[in-house]
Amino acid sequence: MEQPQYPRLILGDCRDVLKQLPSDSVDLIFTSPPYADRRKHTYGGIAPEEYVEWFLPIGQELFRVLKPDGTFILNIKEKAENGERHTYVLELILALRRQGWLWTEEFIWHKKNCYPGKWPNRFRDAWERLLQFNKTKRFKMFQEEVMVPMGDWAEKRLKHLSATDHVRDNSRVGSGFGKRVANWLYREKVYPTNVLHLATETKNRRHSAVFPEALPEWFIKLFTREGDVVLDPFMGSGTTIRVARRLNRNGIGIELMPEYFALAEEEIAREMPRLL
Repeated sequence: MEQPQYPRLILGDCRDVLKQLPSDSVDLIFTSPPYADRRKHTYGGIAPEEYVEWFLPIGQELFRVLKPDGTFILNIKEKAENGERHTYVLELILALRRQGWLWTEEFIWHKKNCYPGKWPNRFRDAWERLLQFNKTKRFKMFQEEVMVPMGDWAEKRLKHLSATDHVRDNSRVGSGFGKRVANWLYREKVYPTNVLHLATETKNRRHSAVFPEALPEWFIKLFTREGDVVLDPFMGSGTTIRVARRLNRNGIGIELMPEYFALAEEEIAREMPRLL
């Protein structure tokens, strides 16, 4: 098996650095850019009304460097403003489609340890979007790598199957949906849903927006093989790159803030003896 290269960490603005990367060279882009009006004291904060215009040049370069069978996962979340949800995420999706991207799927990260909020007219968000974009409809995907155990329901449900359980039983409400329950016989694992139930990160207090390692890990397993290239143009403290290296992928991380770049270098250096 070919050993992955050392992670390549680049200090700079991804709008400039991405232009230095070869076209069609990246297998997976997994990133979480600064959300609109967030982290003003670190990344400056992009106004919601300006977000699409700010991101599109980055999206164009990401489109160029991604392989035709690669995948782009964008972790992002809209905000509430003046009593209603802002539409900048929806506007960005439409703008990226006009740019040539295919919006192929949407995953939801359910933050299962999210603590309750205290607002008079809304509840606290316990989820974030992970938008999947591709250049073509023929992209690499290794679903068997993220299969999950059948669960306790199968022991009782599959023990005594009815006649309709052995055929495709259509929904009684006329929706057109149906299932054949017997398909689940003799299986130990099944495909997951597009909702990921993961706890938020609580260990790293040195960065303002750290996601759990299990989040990039799931997508790296799903969309890449060992030796593939994983890019995070908003690297932060380096979570995606650390996980990529641990899974024997080649990681490229770009970070604008020197203090976060130094933190990423420190964290990856700490792991390298264990990974080699």
